[in-house]
Amino acid sequence: MISPDTIGNVTNGKAGVCSAGSPVWSPDGKRLAFVSDCEAKGSGWAASEHGEIFVWTLAGNGLKQVTQVKGSIEEMAWSPDGKSIGFLYVENATRSAGALAAMKPWAGVIGEDGVEVQRVGVTDVASGSFAQVTPAGLHVYEFDWAPDSSRLTYVAANPPGENNWWVAQIYVQTIQRPGMQTLQAATPGTYEPKSILDTTKLAGELHGLQVAVPRWSPDGTKVAFIGGLMSDQGSTGGDVYVMSAAGGQPRNITPGRAASVAYLAWYSDNQIGVAEHVGGSSHLALLDEATGSEVPVHGAEMTFPGSIGAGGMAMKISLAKTGNGEVAFIRSSFERAPEVWAGPLTNLRQITHLNDGLKPSWGKTENIEWVNDGFKVQGWLLYPANYDATKKYPLIVSVHGGPSSAVTPRWPGVGYGGVPFSALGYFVFMPNPRGSYGQGEKFTQANIKDFGYGDLRDILTGMDVLEKRLPIDKNREGLTGWSYGGFMTMFGVTQTTRFKAAVAGAGISDWKSYYGENSIDQWMVPFFGKTVYDDPAVYAKSSAIEYIKNVKTPTLVVVGDRDGECPAPQSFEFWHALRAEGVKTQLVVYPNEGHAFRSLEHRRDVLERALSWFEVEMPQSKQ
Repeated sequence: MISPDTIGNVTNGKAGVCSAGSPVWSPDGKRLAFVSDCEAKGSGWAASEHGEIFVWTLAGNGLKQVTQVKGSIEEMAWSPDGKSIGFLYVENATRSAGALAAMKPWAGVIGEDGVEVQRVGVTDVASGSFAQVTPAGLHVYEFDWAPDSSRLTYVAANPPGENNWWVAQIYVQTIQRPGMQTLQAATPGTYEPKSILDTTKLAGELHGLQVAVPRWSPDGTKVAFIGGLMSDQGSTGGDVYVMSAAGGQPRNITPGRAASVAYLAWYSDNQIGVAEHVGGSSHLALLDEATGSEVPVHGAEMTFPGSIGAGGMAMKISLAKTGNGEVAFIRSSFERAPEVWAGPLTNLRQITHLNDGLKPSWGKTENIEWVNDGFKVQGWLLYPANYDATKKYPLIVSVHGGPSSAVTPRWPGVGYGGVPFSALGYFVFMPNPRGSYGQGEKFTQANIKDFGYGDLRDILTGMDVLEKRLPIDKNREGLTGWSYGGFMTMFGVTQTTRFKAAVAGAGISDWKSYYGENSIDQWMVPFFGKTVYDDPAVYAKSSAIEYIKNVKTPTLVVVGDRDGECPAPQSFEFWHALRAEGVKTQLVVYPNEGHAFRSLEHRRDVLERALSWFEVEMPQSKQ
């Protein structure tokens, strides 16, 4: 018998010794698996160097460690029969898998030394037996158990994993689970993976595009997945496709849908539940698998002007395996701090109240919509705190990363973003221009071979709309963004002098040199049409460095020294050019940081520097 104190030690860490996370209920709801970095030592608990999976049993309050592995554990999923737990596993991992984490220092044989491969690991809950069940030559990004618990479907590509997700394929594989009896008379190749979808070999709308979130149908005969133009693994958006688990031509069941599906799960034998971007909001829907039409759910709240998720994949929803289709997710917005919501779709309710006392110190939120070049465009506006319509206020335009992404309201954490500017008396405009999610695939693909042109026109037109009806001081307008938003900042100040100050985070100044510097060059061909070696002109067309003599805007440039997505040399190049041209600039490089900063100290420092930059370069005029 395990006491509640023992569970607390493993899940919360007594006196901060260790911690836990990623809880996942078993299919029958009687056991809870989670990852903890605790390990038993003598009569107590101590923090280990890596996480292990523990299973807590409701009946009897029992606790059991079910893995003894040496590596990273991500995205746990119980097998449908409840006998095994699968997870994404990197043996002897030295860093998080994926391009957002800091790259390893450049040393040794580049691209060959120290390449880590993420595979599916499976542990038998009863015996603790463990095996990696997918091939050593495939880097797996996402997976799903078949209903019979003997097969997997997964998205995978050849290593290195951070680079090749954009050319990943969907596989189906029969597996031999550890602790299970060996299949009798298995023929050669029984456990070999079969590629059921390679978009480079398809004709039509899905050719050369990205695939994500494969999910088995309840009868095990079909696989549903999301396909579309995506710029980052994990930031998912596109149409819903269904295909035979044996392979063949996929069927798009949502063509022309004015939304971008980010997550899906089979809700029943003939219905697929989706979480999707609609405009800048989150939307839940049930789709008829045969027709793709939305199934009405009367009396249900299905659209949320905020963010939803359940940990891990973007917009993930936790769907009960038993009962009447209950769902659970965490919901937040600019006005509401995160809380858990759960229940059937017709009676979703807030079931936690941990953050009810938190109130925003920034201004109100407004949904903004406008039309440009025939496109319906949407964005979010934060008003200044303590807004007074008789006064004029500065405006910060904050452009999101991606470009295949979207600004969706969420309660802010510590780090760079628009909320602190609102709290300090700025209007903050966060547009979702063409190339973003939320308006369908045609809109997402509208900036192919056009980076910095149509999307910038959308943003400037949105600013025109705001200036016509709000007391915005046109002499105090600033531009900022991170990643693709950093590129848009660098490029934007070469195209207009409308902005009086700018802050470019992890940006891209020269697409031609960037192609050979980054760790993720496979993402570029779908957006530029060809490699830089085949069509350098299309890369030069959108490069800020080609128009550097146009810049008059004082620009702060910040980047991590081990950024693989937007390498630091791109920021050096832009800063060097501005300095040579006599434009006020400053470059700050943060040590041991990748594309997504991990250090709390560094995240705060970026924010403080940016706030100071705009305050100094856009001073309030004397009344």
